[in-house]
Amino acid sequence: MFYLKLTIGIFIAFLVTRLVPHPPNFTSVIALSFYVPLIFGFMSIPIVLLSFVISDLFIGFHNVLFFTWGSVILIGLFSKFFTSLNLILRIFGVTSGALIFFITSNFGVWLSGGYGYTYSGLIECYFLAIPFFYNTLISTIIYAFLIEFIIFIYQKKFQSQINL
Repeated sequence: MFYLKLTIGIFIAFLVTRLVPHPPNFTSVIALSFYVPLIFGFMSIPIVLLSFVISDLFIGFHNVLFFTWGSVILIGLFSKFFTSLNLILRIFGVTSGALIFFITSNFGVWLSGGYGYTYSGLIECYFLAIPFFYNTLISTIIYAFLIEFIIFIYQKKFQSQINL
C-alpha cells in the first residue's frame, strides 16, 4: 500500500508541476528525480521515469525525449552519492542534477541538427539555453527546499529519521 501511495504522490507532483501553466522549465522534475531515489532507493527510479513519460503523453513527445528521460535516470543514480549528507550538500547535489539535465538535454538538442554539427553550433545551442537553465535551477532549488521542509516535518511528527 505504501508504494501505491508513493507512486500516486509522485505522479501527482509531476503532473501538476508540468501541466499547469508555468514558465519554461519551471517544474519539480529535477528535484523529484534527485530526492525520490535518495529517500526511497534505486527501485523508485522507474516510478519517477514513468511519471515523466506519462506527463509527456499530455505535453507531447519531442525529438530529445531519450536525453531528457536519460537525464532523469542519471540524476537518480547520482543522488545516491548524497545519502547521509547534510542539507547544504544535498542542495549542492540537487543543483548539480539541474546541471546534468542542462548538459544532457541540450546535447540532445544539438544532436537533433538545429544548430549544425559544428563546435560553434554546440556552443550556440548551450548559450541560447541559458535562460531555460535559469528557470530550471531556480525551480529545482525551490522544490528542493520544499521537499527538505516536508522531510523535516515528517521527522518531527513521527520522531523517526529518514535515512538521509
